[in-house]
Amino acid sequence: MMSDEDKQDELFSDEPPPEEVEAVDEETGAGEDEFVLRDLIDENFLEYAGYVIKDRAIPSLEDGLKPVQRRILWSLHRNDDGKFIKVANIVGYTMQFHPHGDASIADALVTLTNKRYLIEGQGNFGNIHTGDPAAASRYIECRLTPLAREQVFNKHLTTFIPSYDGRNDEPVLLPSKLPLLLMLGAEGIAVGLATKILPHNFGELLQGQMEILKGRSPKKILPDFLTGGVMDATEYDMGRGKVKVRAVIEKKGKNQLIIRELPYNTTTESLIRTIEDAIRKKKIKIRSIQDYTAENVELHLNLIAGQDQDETIKKLYAFTDCEISVSSSILCLENNRPVELTVNEVLRKLSDQLVETLRLELEWEKNRLLDEFHHKTLVQIFIENRIYKDIEECKTYAAVQKAVLDGVNKFRHLLKRDVNKDDVEMLLGVRIKRISRFDIEKNRKDIDEILIALDEVEKNLGRIVDYAVDYLKNLKKKYAKDYPRLTRVDEDGFKKIEVRKLTASELKVRYDASAGYLGHEVKEGEELLQCSSLDKVIIVWKDGRYMMIPPPEKLFVDKNVEYVGVFDREKEFLCVYTHNQTSYIKRFNFGGCIQNKEYSLCPKGKNKLLLLEEGAPEEVYVKFAPMKNQRVHQLKVKVADYAVKGAKTKGNQLTAKKIKNLGTKKPKNWDDESDLDPNAVLDF
Repeated sequence: MMSDEDKQDELFSDEPPPEEVEAVDEETGAGEDEFVLRDLIDENFLEYAGYVIKDRAIPSLEDGLKPVQRRILWSLHRNDDGKFIKVANIVGYTMQFHPHGDASIADALVTLTNKRYLIEGQGNFGNIHTGDPAAASRYIECRLTPLAREQVFNKHLTTFIPSYDGRNDEPVLLPSKLPLLLMLGAEGIAVGLATKILPHNFGELLQGQMEILKGRSPKKILPDFLTGGVMDATEYDMGRGKVKVRAVIEKKGKNQLIIRELPYNTTTESLIRTIEDAIRKKKIKIRSIQDYTAENVELHLNLIAGQDQDETIKKLYAFTDCEISVSSSILCLENNRPVELTVNEVLRKLSDQLVETLRLELEWEKNRLLDEFHHKTLVQIFIENRIYKDIEECKTYAAVQKAVLDGVNKFRHLLKRDVNKDDVEMLLGVRIKRISRFDIEKNRKDIDEILIALDEVEKNLGRIVDYAVDYLKNLKKKYAKDYPRLTRVDEDGFKKIEVRKLTASELKVRYDASAGYLGHEVKEGEELLQCSSLDKVIIVWKDGRYMMIPPPEKLFVDKNVEYVGVFDREKEFLCVYTHNQTSYIKRFNFGGCIQNKEYSLCPKGKNKLLLLEEGAPEEVYVKFAPMKNQRVHQLKVKVADYAVKGAKTKGNQLTAKKIKNLGTKKPKNWDDESDLDPNAVLDF
């Protein structure tokens, strides 16, 4: 045994013992500990990723549920007596199966209740229109809906596994006969995966399944949202792509708009925030907003006098959440593995599953009826033929069993299967009271009804697909009226809103030359232009520098600004500038520019812009400064002689003479008789 001193020597030794020398990979240089740690991290990460995908974020194709939803429904089913149960109690029951906190369970239960189909709530479960939260779980109650009670559970077809702590059994999947994956919709983000399944209309899904079972392609099945609205599904392709959803806005009077329905995943609170933001940014002119929403949405927007209602509606769609775009991607677990499907693929798989579930139910019912027929027939034989008399002289229990077995086997032709020991024990358990009061006519009537039911089951098994269609038809007839379509579909798609046209005069840009400030928040100075907040502004200084920027609120640009305009890369300009005492002329467009980056129209050096105009004037009139012995005093230039080039080109030399003034309009003192100097214009 190692002594304390030896241990201390080993602990503080500079070199490890020979048997503990770490192995090093010759290629990577990694030590053994690095390999162990890397493998451990890889293994744990994969386990975590698999857990999040399978046990938390992604719903299953088979029953359309995430684990927490399945456990909530199972807990409700286990405790279902038709009465409302405290949500807090259901949360507690669910925690027997769900290894997470009560808050996540309560939130999931409230969300599931607000989707209407499976859980009925009593009390304040929040408001999907306003975004108000639900009351505490101890104050609200819930129970299964008749639809869930009838269509989601069947203990005979359910496979169970031990719960996380091994104290209970929970279902792997619920044998749902409803297309819950598309009815409920789902959102989830896992490790490397995400799903966004939009909710669809109950009746339309059932109709689609019927069409599939009849061998036909279903009509286009589109999402349907609880908040209503109007939908443009032109970019939606069977669960892929996206839909655009708009609020329903009505006009009232001359200066009021009323929002009656909301886009998906928005509330009146979130919508008001986006409207107020648009008002602050001066995109919309609304005087006040009143929210009268209770059971139904009612949001009043009072416009500033003189505002056009139709134009304001367009601006609401363009600049607020009155119109949103919702992407869709149907990712789910099939046989516990993630797959991406379309709406039609999901319906086909669920239709096949429905047929198999109904077949298993019929098989189970057939076996139950056969057992009931067998038992009732045995009892009838046992009593009518007084077989119980045969056991009076038997001295052993084995002899009693044999006497009963031999007695009923004489009538084997009346039975549908052989008699076994359990059947004998059942007959020996028949009470004397029943023998004395046995109603032979009633028993025969029961047997006849069992045979009729068996024939019906056999018939349905032989036409299982048609039976499934009839089943869906009855289900739709019974429940579809309770779940009408809420979101209207615009078949032609929304008309494109020209946002720039709507906001063309949104901002008024002023330039205060005395202070050197430019922007739409500048109160003094000259108004240079009106533009949209979506536009870009080009600023050109007198030394030839230029820059492209968003419309500024208040920007210091100095006092030597030559030109400010809305940026258009293809717009043509005419420019005359002096560079090192030589004048140049060029036609150009700005082309592509990087925002907030400074450029120059002139080469490096001492430069000054003499002329900068939009478009292409026909001629430029140049007056030279007076000089001794000067023969030529003016110059007329034809602009069309120059090609349009880029903003960074040097251009063509105009003259080396000093220019007194120039312009695109003929000055009053222009001499039309004067000859032009043929050497005044030199091309480079």
